[in-house]
Amino acid sequence: MPGKSSTQRSALKALNEKLLKGFEAAGFDHISPQIIQPADVFLERAGEDIRSRTFVFTDPDGAELCLRPDLTVPTCRYHLNNAASPATAARYCYCGPAFRHQSGSSPAPREFEQAGLEIFGATDPQESEAEIFNLTIAAMEQAGLDDYTVRLGDLGLFHALLNSIDMPQRWRQRLAGDFWRPQAFHQLLSRITGQEPWAETSISPLLATITPDTVLAATEAELDRRGLVLVPGRSVDDIAARLADKVADRNAPPLDISTANLIDDYLSTSGGLEKVHSSLEQLAARTSKQFSIALTRLKQRCELFDLARLNNASAVFSGEFGRTLEYYTGFVFQIEAKDKSGNNIVVAGGGRYDNMISDIGNCEQVPAVGCAIYTERLLALTKERQ
Repeated sequence: MPGKSSTQRSALKALNEKLLKGFEAAGFDHISPQIIQPADVFLERAGEDIRSRTFVFTDPDGAELCLRPDLTVPTCRYHLNNAASPATAARYCYCGPAFRHQSGSSPAPREFEQAGLEIFGATDPQESEAEIFNLTIAAMEQAGLDDYTVRLGDLGLFHALLNSIDMPQRWRQRLAGDFWRPQAFHQLLSRITGQEPWAETSISPLLATITPDTVLAATEAELDRRGLVLVPGRSVDDIAARLADKVADRNAPPLDISTANLIDDYLSTSGGLEKVHSSLEQLAARTSKQFSIALTRLKQRCELFDLARLNNASAVFSGEFGRTLEYYTGFVFQIEAKDKSGNNIVVAGGGRYDNMISDIGNCEQVPAVGCAIYTERLLALTKERQ
């Protein structure tokens, strides 16, 4: 890592302090989460992109740890360790280093500064989402950034659409899990509609002979025939359940093409907010009340956005946009700007992630929404524009 000069350090410190001062004035408690974190939280919940870029190591006691690749998860852990209860309402802000591995050709630093905001336990989801969004936009304007784009998405709308479609729950779960992997998503959609055959593997002949009543016995017999030893954490019942799903996939009636088109139509929805609202209303007329309710929440949230602050900027919605972190469950946004070479740079982003605290703390679900700002990128882009 090339490091920073005293001039660069001073400029970055001044920007960070300016942002934090604004966050604290808005009622956020300034905290400093630990840099070294349990690795499993990130490896299991953050998704493929972060998983492949996390610096992981083992301590002398054998525990698997990592350098935090972002500060959202550490803030959740801070909350669980310090709040009166997981459900206690809290507002946190922070600023500090994060660490991500970069490929040899990438100019991005492995260590970078990240400032951010998190709101836990808020009773009005649209209001808390709009507050995070508005404070992030205010930070961009305060730093002097112009000519940027705000990308918006809504995983809550996507999940509401899937829930409105009559299909096996296993297909619904797998489509939701593949949302961040478009190629795998569309391949699965092609298979459940019968447009593409299910993949043939070494167990395909076995699947043709199994019924729901015989799947467990068939699994035990096949493991014995092949002389396979179970890996830790994987039981015969787990394997049998996977085989049962594969059998059910091949025997289930395909999803109607016109129904699958609803999914494609949603994912292809893109544009300015007014245009998108009109397109989504037309889609709502073809789906269920659940989707209409989610669309109403989207409109309520957008009405709370302080779009007047978007000086020399634009906001666009995309149905297929979900950021790269796979813990998001609802509203997401990302701020992007071009550098002097024309490269698209992500400056900030965030959204709703209601399952994180309950997953980490083994507790009831706690509403959570936040954002992260890459302050070194923000500083570099504003200097280019001066």
